[in-house]
Amino acid sequence: MAKTSVIARARKKPKFSTRIVRRCFRCGRKRGYMRDFNTCRICFRELASRGEIPGIKKAS
Repeated sequence: MAKTSVIARARKKPKFSTRIVRRCFRCGRKRGYMRDFNTCRICFRELASRGEIPGIKKAS
């Protein structure tokens, strides 16, 4: 989990568009972020294995 202050800083509109930091909506992680699902890779895997993401199923 990212600190609340770090998540709040990422939500603010940056001075320049290249400074935008996309974070996972569940845990606030910035690395391993998947834009299509708005989650990090870890949360994506948890949600997909539980079947909470429509259209996604485990391969094996």
